[in-house]
Amino acid sequence: MGRLLRLLSCLVLAFGLAACGAEPKWAPQDHVDAVRYFSEQPPSITLYTVVNTRTGSGAHSAILVNGSERVIFDPAGTWYHPKLPERNDVHFGMTDKAVAFYLDYHTRITYNTIEQTIYVSPEVAELVMQRVKAYGAVPKAMCTQATSSILRGVPGFESLPQTFYPKKLSDAFGRLPGVSTRVITDDDADDNHGVLLVQRDGTPL
Repeated sequence: MGRLLRLLSCLVLAFGLAACGAEPKWAPQDHVDAVRYFSEQPPSITLYTVVNTRTGSGAHSAILVNGSERVIFDPAGTWYHPKLPERNDVHFGMTDKAVAFYLDYHTRITYNTIEQTIYVSPEVAELVMQRVKAYGAVPKAMCTQATSSILRGVPGFESLPQTFYPKKLSDAFGRLPGVSTRVITDDDADDNHGVLLVQRDGTPL
């Protein structure tokens, strides 16, 4: 019974945060090709976990993949930028400024964001890239289930659990060798309307 209650609590939190609730999308190929972004940083996988500052509970999970290009898999997410095409929860053209927009959208007075990065081989980065692109649109409240499912099948990530709980996945990810972690905080208002207005005005990326 206790485990069932914890699962229901997690689902309620996931529904309550604006980050969990996207619909299927498929941007045209020319839009995707026009914004592809390659970072000069080494190949890496970054797990983002949004955490409620009042309860300490996890509310959302996402993966930033840096390989032959840099994309973010934001399962069941509502974050968007008008200049960044999306295909089924995968956002293309993730420049440094785009990543900053993403973090600012999720991080506010009621939510912190945990950023955990691990450097990987180009082959592993491309495998994760293929898996996020092939996964498909994710239903509401299934963000961490999708994220953990993708990572579990990748060499070096076998110890990760398949789970509905963002904090459980974050804790396990943090135990991987070589992971660097930072906690991002912000005192923005909970509605974050200012962030959305800045994004909508066409700010260059």
